[in-house]
Amino acid sequence: MAEERNAYKAAAAARALELISPGMVVGLGSGTTSRYFIEGLGKLVRSGVAVVGVPTSRSTAEMAVSLGIPITEIITEPIDLAIDGADEVDPRLSLIKGRGGALFREKVVAAASLRFVVIADEAKLVDRLGVGVLPVEVLPFLWRQTAERLETLSEAVHIRGGVSQPFVTDNGNLILDLSFAEPIPDPPALAAGLAATVGVVEHGLFLGMVNACIVGGAEGTRVLGSLEPV
Repeated sequence: MAEERNAYKAAAAARALELISPGMVVGLGSGTTSRYFIEGLGKLVRSGVAVVGVPTSRSTAEMAVSLGIPITEIITEPIDLAIDGADEVDPRLSLIKGRGGALFREKVVAAASLRFVVIADEAKLVDRLGVGVLPVEVLPFLWRQTAERLETLSEAVHIRGGVSQPFVTDNGNLILDLSFAEPIPDPPALAAGLAATVGVVEHGLFLGMVNACIVGGAEGTRVLGSLEPV
């Protein structure tokens, strides 16, 4: 099953590579599916296709550099195209992201892009968001008090990595994973509540940001939304 899912991820990434044109500034996502895309982009660069990548994590930056992809964290114009994975994708192309811990930079890159395209295998498709945990990046300072505030918005809150050795993001923050007894009934309302919570840096709900999702599955790849330039 794992081999099949990897094949689906690779197929979705290959379809996304068809969107690349010389001279593009490309947002480079994090996670297993994005790695297939970055590997393919590296091959294009080595073949002479000139692009610049904007990485969403340190690990992505290191991978891009190792493959010869020029990267930058300073841009003066919008990113032409961002390609990233997702943990959950609903029929409206709303997402949960961040189970790899890079949600803040992933959202910043997506928001700075003219087109945001998600690549995923079909197992990531859900009817409603909230099947798994929802990551929330928070300041380390008084994080327990932030967790208490977040408990009013979810069923349970757990610090990623545990109290003794918490996971630390590239930004020096912590991740609190929120879980729910049922799928999230109103993602926009929850997103607003999370954004208004003192101590929260960013949350893993990506709403109204995706132009298209390329899904790899047993019957090949399919596109939800539009791949056309905005």
